[in-house]
Parts: sequence; structure tokens; C-alpha cells
Amino acid sequence: MSTGAAAAPLGADGQPLFELPAELAIDTGVARRVIREFIRAQLRQAGFERAVVGLSGGIDSGLVAYLVAEAIGAERLLCVLMPYRTSSPASRADAEDAVRRLGCASEVVEISAMVDGFFGLEGAPGAAGREGLEASPHRRGNFAARMRMTVLYDRSVTWGGLVVGTGNKTESLVGYTTLFGDSACAFNPIGDLYKSQVRQLAAAVGVPETIIRKAPSADLWPGQTDEADAGVSYPVLDRLLHWRIDKRRSGEELAAMGFDPALVERVERMVAGSEFKRQVPPVAKLGPRTAGVDYLYPRRRPGSARG
Repeated sequence: MSTGAAAAPLGADGQPLFELPAELAIDTGVARRVIREFIRAQLRQAGFERAVVGLSGGIDSGLVAYLVAEAIGAERLLCVLMPYRTSSPASRADAEDAVRRLGCASEVVEISAMVDGFFGLEGAPGAAGREGLEASPHRRGNFAARMRMTVLYDRSVTWGGLVVGTGNKTESLVGYTTLFGDSACAFNPIGDLYKSQVRQLAAAVGVPETIIRKAPSADLWPGQTDEADAGVSYPVLDRLLHWRIDKRRSGEELAAMGFDPALVERVERMVAGSEFKRQVPPVAKLGPRTAGVDYLYPRRRPGSARG
């Protein structure tokens, strides 16, 4: 399948940092300005001045940390690194490098004891009993994601700031996210950016090249990568989602454009099957005005005491 490519930013070696499909290229200046004002507005409306970001060493959280620091100042940002015992040392090093460059406050909270305390370790059962010792890497990964979010919300109390989301549009649409784990947040600045656009904006704001170039990974086990798990590259997946979701092309039209029909069908199943992750939990309506259904107000109601 042939694709048009936009001019991607160049690295120190003079080579493109990543593949950028032409239809996904954005005006990074406009995106940067919109997101900066969005961050400020969300904090202001909620009555906060500080923010907390879980920094993994990956491009999504790295970009969010840079954007938050730019919007409110690095002195109001706390980055929390939450490695597990099998986490990549390179990811931690990249996260620490980003913290040094930003000059923001940071903290390292090891989650190994939290995860192993539940599933067990080296044949010794944890809170989950002997069955927990056989937990799959994906089950452990989901639990670890929820433990990390528990830590972030605890630190949001001690730091006095809102937890900022770091999930991108590609992950949200295909369901590559953990409900009440990495998807939990007070607001999400990059939730409408495909992975290819995250890469483009990251280069524009100065995220380190090592972070931009590395293969995206949830770090569920050594050597794990997102694209290997999905069986498709982000540029192809982003293009498919762009034409199917944003441009509303049918499966037949996508096939005519050169997309593999089997891939189109698989991605459509992923999007449909993960819809529940993108919506507020439904409520059984019994009364005349039901919160979240027909009792709806903006996050800051008119007349609120908050400035």
C-alpha cells in the first residue's frame, strides 16, 4: 500500500525521526497554543495551580510533561516515576533525563511491592492466592497500571495538583488502555492526537530525540512493544483510523484505498469492542433528574465560588 509522507523532523544524524503520513501532519504551533490554553483553563476551572504527571520514559508522558511545564511553569509540575522490577532501565533513564531538562520536581515510587504483594513472587502466594502466581503478563500489566494511578492520585493530594492524562487518540480508539489505570485522569491534553501527531508535536516542543525514536512500549515485559503486539505499525494504524473515524470512509472505500480488508475488519472490531472504555458508566434511571444523564452542568457551574 503506497502512502504519501509529510516532511518529518530530522534528527541529529540528518535522518527523519519517524514516518509521518501526509494526512496526519498538523500545524504544531496551533496545536501547542490550543493545548497550552486548555491546560491552564482546566486547572483554573477546577481551582488548582499545580499538576501531576506519571512519567514513564515514553513519548506520550514525555510530551505531556513538556506541555504542562510550558503552560504553567516547571515549578508547578510534579513528575512521578513508577517502575516495576522488570521495567526497562533505559525507560527510567529517559524519564530522569526529561526531568533534568525540565527542571521540575520528581519522585520515584517503586510499585514492585504493590504488584507482587497481590500476585505473589517466586512461588510465594500474594493476596490473590496461589492462582495469582499464574497471572498472565497482560493481567499483571493492567494491575500495575491501576497501581500507578493509585500512586498518582495519592500524590495529587500531597502535591496539591490535578492528575494529567497521557493517553493518545490511537490508543483510546483501539482500546489499548487500562480502564481506571492509565486512562484515569482529571483531563487529557493529547487525547485528540494520533500517535503520529504526538511524535510530530514532541519534536516541536523539544522532547529528547532518544524518547521520540524509541519503539513505543507499555513495558509489560522485557522487549515488549506496542506495534509487535498489535501486528501493525502506528503510521498504518493512524491512517486507517483517520480515514475510518475522522473522514467516515466505509470499509469498502478503505479497501479501495489500499488498506488490507482483514486489518480494516480487525480494527473496526477493536474500536467497537472498546467503546465502553470511552464512556461514563451508564446509570439505571429511576428518578426525575439523574446525575450524568439529564442533570448536566459544565465542570465549573455559573455562579461557582471558584474564580
